[in-house]
Amino acid sequence: MKPGKESRQKAERPITLKAVAQHVQLSPGTVSAVINDSPAAKHIPPHTRDRILTAVRELNYQPNFFARTLRKKRTYTIGIIAHEIGDAYSSPVIAGVENFLRQRDYFFLTGIHRHDPQLLENYTSLLLQRGVEGFITIDLNLPHRLALPTVALAGHRHHPGVTNIVLDHHKAAWVALRHLSDLGHRRIAFMRGNPASSDSVDRWEAICEVAQEFSIEMDPQLTVQIESQESSPELGYPYTKNLLARNHPFTALFAYNDISAIGAIRAIREAGLQVPRDVSVVGFDDIEGAAFHNPSLTTVRQPLRQMGEVAAKTLLARIEDNQDYPEEIAIQPELVVRESSAQAP
Repeated sequence: MKPGKESRQKAERPITLKAVAQHVQLSPGTVSAVINDSPAAKHIPPHTRDRILTAVRELNYQPNFFARTLRKKRTYTIGIIAHEIGDAYSSPVIAGVENFLRQRDYFFLTGIHRHDPQLLENYTSLLLQRGVEGFITIDLNLPHRLALPTVALAGHRHHPGVTNIVLDHHKAAWVALRHLSDLGHRRIAFMRGNPASSDSVDRWEAICEVAQEFSIEMDPQLTVQIESQESSPELGYPYTKNLLARNHPFTALFAYNDISAIGAIRAIREAGLQVPRDVSVVGFDDIEGAAFHNPSLTTVRQPLRQMGEVAAKTLLARIEDNQDYPEEIAIQPELVVRESSAQAP
C-alpha cells in the first residue's frame, strides 16, 4: 500500500474516545464523564472539563450513538403524536419540542392521530416498537394512560403518568371579550370549535362564563358549531356564510382559531362588508401568518413554540431524573391587537 493512501485511510477513521483521552493525557473514564455530562463530571475541575471539550472540538470527536444506547440501555428518542404534522397549530409546537431536544442530543419520531382512536393505538404501538422513551401528544384528550411517561399539550383529561399543558381559557376569553366590549360591541357572533378538538369544550365554557360577566347576550342565531376538521382557512369560510345568511346583524365575530378567522374574513368581504369597519374579527392562537394577513389579525396568543419547549423539558425531566411530575401546567394567554378589530359601527 502506498504511504499516501495509508495516511488518507487513517485520517478518515473516526476519532475514538480513547484517542481523545490520550490526547489530553487523562483516563477514558474521565473523558467519558465530561462528554456525557454524567453526575461524576461535577467532581472534575472546570479547567479540566474545558480542556477535554476543547480537544473534542479540535479532534472532531463524534460519540458513537449505538455504543451509548447499548451501554445505557436507552434510545434518547421520544414520540410525538399530533393531529397533523404541518398544520398551523402543531408546527410551531413541534418546532419548540425540536429546539429543546436538539440541545439535549435527543431525537424524535412522529405519528398522527386526527382524533381517530385507532390511529392513536396504531402509532403508539409503532413508536413503542421503535424504542421511544416517552410521548408528547398535541391537541388530544387521551382516552387512557399510555405505556410511558406522557405530556399532553392541550390535554384536559387526568390520567396517571400524564402531565397536561393547558392554556388558561378563562383569561383568554376575558381578554378577547373585554377588548370587544371596550370597543362598544354588543352583537357578537361566536364559532364553537369542533367537538373533537381537545380545547373545544373548555374554551366554549370559558367564553359563556365571561360573556355572562360582561352581560353579553349569547344569541343562538349568532353562534355556529364547527363540524369540519379542515386545517386551512376553509374551516371558517362556510360557517361564516351561514351566519351571514341568517340575517341577524352582528358587529364582531370571535372565531375558534386564527385559521377559521381568516376564512371568516373572506366570507365577510364577499358579502360586501369590510373588516373591521363593518365587522371586527378576533382569532385565537396567533399563528405565524396572523400578523401578515390583510388585515392583520387581532388574536389571543398562545405561545405555541414555548409550549412545545415546556412539554419537552417536562418530559425529559421525568425520563432522566424520574422526578415527581405535575399533573397540570397552566400557560397564560395574551391579547395581540392588530388591524382586524375596531370601534363598533
